[in-house]
Amino acid sequence: MTMNDAVHLAFALLAGISLGAIFFGGLWWTVRKSLSSHQPAYWFLPSLLLRTGLVLAGFYFVSRGHWERLSVCLFGFVAARLIVTWLTRAPEKAPAWEPEASHAP
Repeated sequence: MTMNDAVHLAFALLAGISLGAIFFGGLWWTVRKSLSSHQPAYWFLPSLLLRTGLVLAGFYFVSRGHWERLSVCLFGFVAARLIVTWLTRAPEKAPAWEPEASHAP
């Protein structure tokens, strides 16, 4: 592997993370907007088409016919999914009841 190949793979990884952040961040935003909308379908379909189109175009331009770049880009995309899921998770709530203290005999 030459230095030039390593640079292309690093770019593909960063592009995959960016594409994943756009896709899954956009999905999170769409869900949030649709919850307060009277017509949630009007948010989901355009969002799906836009996000999918951007990601497919991004994969196409990043790979440039090289399966290695596409694989690394896809890895970054999946990593971004994990990151966005972790950042946007709901906070854990404390239990509604407190367990009673145990009494030792």
